[in-house]
Amino acid sequence: MPSSDQKEVKEILIIEDDEQMARSLRRLLEREGFVIHVATCGEAALSYAAEHRSSLVMLDLRLPDVGGYEVCKSLRKLYHPWAVPILMLTGMDRPIDQLRGFAHGADAYLIKPCESSELLSTISLLLGQSLVT
Repeated sequence: MPSSDQKEVKEILIIEDDEQMARSLRRLLEREGFVIHVATCGEAALSYAAEHRSSLVMLDLRLPDVGGYEVCKSLRKLYHPWAVPILMLTGMDRPIDQLRGFAHGADAYLIKPCESSELLSTISLLLGQSLVT
């Protein structure tokens, strides 16, 4: 018999200004049963986050208004004290970018493009960790 946790709907906030990438992520994650909200800029994401607590945030670093690192720091403050995982999914692939991502509050950092299986397993791991907290 499935547990009630298996039926719990998880919402993911995707912060991505590339429309095609956002559509692809939405399709992939909705097929997995997630409810998706997409914000195309940092300000819109922060405004949404102030009113809604997502199960996970997927954050691009290159946004048209506010930098992704600053958005990450702001999300940490908005969501405190809840442990909402933040996954940075970005084309910025230098090791210093990853270190800065973790220093600003990211729980995971993946470089675009990445395999769907890698993305889904990272999300599963992050959500599993957040359920324990």
